[in-house]
Amino acid sequence: MNPCMLLIGLCLALVAQLSHAGPKIERWQTTSGARVLFVENHSLPIVDVQVDFAAGTAHDGEGKAGVASLTRGILDLGVPGMDETQIASRMADIGALLSGGVDMDRASVTLRTLSMADKRGPALEMLRAILSQPQFPAAVFDREQARSISALKEALTRPDAIASKAFWAAMYVSHPYGRYATPESVSSLARADVVAFHATHYTAQRATVAIVGDLSRAQAESVAEQLTVGLPSGPAMAGVVLPKLPSGGEQRIAHPAVQAHLLLGMPALRRGDPDFFPLLVGNYSLGGGGFVSRLMKEVRDKRGLAYSVHSYFMPLQQLGPFQIGLQTKKAQANDALKVTREVLATFLAEGPSETELQAAKQNLIGSFPLRLDSNRKILENVALIGFYDLPLDYLDRYPENIEKVTVADIKAAYSRHVRPEHLVTVVVAGE
Repeated sequence: MNPCMLLIGLCLALVAQLSHAGPKIERWQTTSGARVLFVENHSLPIVDVQVDFAAGTAHDGEGKAGVASLTRGILDLGVPGMDETQIASRMADIGALLSGGVDMDRASVTLRTLSMADKRGPALEMLRAILSQPQFPAAVFDREQARSISALKEALTRPDAIASKAFWAAMYVSHPYGRYATPESVSSLARADVVAFHATHYTAQRATVAIVGDLSRAQAESVAEQLTVGLPSGPAMAGVVLPKLPSGGEQRIAHPAVQAHLLLGMPALRRGDPDFFPLLVGNYSLGGGGFVSRLMKEVRDKRGLAYSVHSYFMPLQQLGPFQIGLQTKKAQANDALKVTREVLATFLAEGPSETELQAAKQNLIGSFPLRLDSNRKILENVALIGFYDLPLDYLDRYPENIEKVTVADIKAAYSRHVRPEHLVTVVVAGE
């Protein structure tokens, strides 16, 4: 072979290999007990930081539904000597961005800042104050509480929100994942509840810090110490109890909407489960692959029973749901539900075909580099690895773990995690 052509071939192979490689992740613990993950990346003069706390809605506590979301919502709206307007103005002046949110497991605060010391320093100091010294001003609490109540009341009129709340409550009976805020529960909260929730849950021991960007390891260590040294001290990372599997069944809720909303599913998968990759690959063929998925072909393409239908797994600290969802005309709801159940039953019995399996692998592996093509995406993945204590080579081995999945693996994984006798169904439609 021509040496030049051989060199080109080797270079292309190396590029392909590197495109599937994950970033180098370093891990350590701060003196206060927070976990830290760091990826050094000098390609842009940017630093992205995400601090996650085990302070999601599953930690609301009995009689306090809504306190986790309300706490996170006003966390960054007041620090010593600065109100929300001054905070926003200060961040704009130094070109920094604050964001974040809350889900069932985590409450997150994210910062993007330029890496130059005169920009990075003030931005990190602001983040430190927000995490350690939030003021929760009384007027802001009253305003945000009223907004939350108004949003919850509005959601009670929407069929999608009604279906979702009923679905989660049916899947997670008497479990924190099935608990949701109501206008009444949020109305009963006081500012003292938010202050207490922060003191109990926003502690160093329940914190994970992910840092990605234009810093050295020594600088990253300093940043992590700065952000966590002043956090409240408390117990170690709290777990969420294992949910009991529901007994299955179907619930129908009347609503005057034109479309019927259908949800089917059950608690199925926790983060770190070795069956994650067979379930992921299988779900691409079942309902996660858009127009090439079986559900889309059978429910929409062949029968015109829905504009869109999907399925997915949502792994959480404990068993997160497997869910199938679709909307259809009220008159077609029963037919759509029947076909959906038939497609699922066939898939559970047979798994995907070899053609479907290869198509799923090709898409999932081919699109993998897009999951790591920016600092922000790397940060999201690193934060997830840190919070759920996944292996540091999780991203490096992601394509390999997909490639080795077989049809037998998928069938076995689905038999363990998706059991028809535990599937719950919620239909929101007209009489």
